[in-house]
Amino acid sequence: MELGNWPLIVPLPSYGRGRELPGGRYMSFIHGDGLSDVVITGENGTIDGQGDVWWNMWRQRTLQFTRPNLVEFVNSQDIIISNVIFKNSPFWNIHPVYCSNVVVRYVTILAPRDSPNTDGIDPDSSSNVCIEDSYISTGDDLVAVKSGWDEYGIAYGRPSYGITIRRVTGSSPFAGIAIGSETSGGVENVLAEHINLFNMGVGIHIKTNSGRGGLIKNITVAHVYVENARQGIKIAGDVGGHPDEKFNPNALPVVKGITIKNVWGVKVNQAGLIHGLRNSPFTDVCLSDINFHGMEGPRSPSWKCSDVFGFAHQVSPWPCSQLSSQEPGSCAI
Repeated sequence: MELGNWPLIVPLPSYGRGRELPGGRYMSFIHGDGLSDVVITGENGTIDGQGDVWWNMWRQRTLQFTRPNLVEFVNSQDIIISNVIFKNSPFWNIHPVYCSNVVVRYVTILAPRDSPNTDGIDPDSSSNVCIEDSYISTGDDLVAVKSGWDEYGIAYGRPSYGITIRRVTGSSPFAGIAIGSETSGGVENVLAEHINLFNMGVGIHIKTNSGRGGLIKNITVAHVYVENARQGIKIAGDVGGHPDEKFNPNALPVVKGITIKNVWGVKVNQAGLIHGLRNSPFTDVCLSDINFHGMEGPRSPSWKCSDVFGFAHQVSPWPCSQLSSQEPGSCAI
């Protein structure tokens, strides 16, 4: 591919550089900045990003800049994306960043399981976002809520909040519903419900890291079916790299008010892992009515936990001792 004519745009201020490589980034196939009242729709017509050329350049390490998204809106509002098939994105598929009032519904997003970083929908430092009634099968997280990267995201300070994700079905070697790992502006008030996941790496993944800072608060995930997964639930404070060496390792994220309920999993290798930070334990983590069944054989899926406080009710297999069976007042399940 001849990239000499492919336009470069500046890094997002909340990232400080391209997500993959320093410097600018290649402009998304469909790109909008400062727009209002945008509709992308069709009778299930296909937008094909022909991403395999980009994936191969990524694998061969011949890229100079970060790959383009398939669709990106920046600083925009009142967006509807519906009834379209998106396939083979070079990088993330649909990326609303610094946006408000975004609806994505009745879409199909497809990419091979081995395609690198082909996230489905990534609301990023955006508010009032609804993602519903869609099928996503890609090489990375199906839906990942983000809000900027380390010191750049902290300085930009724009959280993601008011995010609703419902009636989404899909498959991925990574996560089904993800928060992070770039959460430096904060992520609050997220509801994900009625999610069906097949052949997954992780069903539900909340991920951050030292140096991120940011508050992750009031996250509810409910009515999830997971079939054939490496891990059912993972909430971890040691995930994701850094844009440069300027991050503050003492900028610790705060994770509180995580409610996960009504989850049924079969063929799940490990039920869950909750790995908080020693100097910033995860608090008010509430698990309720969760059943994970392992692969065939005597081994049942287990839990591993550290630096977490919370509550568990009717969870099988029974999770870690750090999760009390005595319901605290903050866990309104």
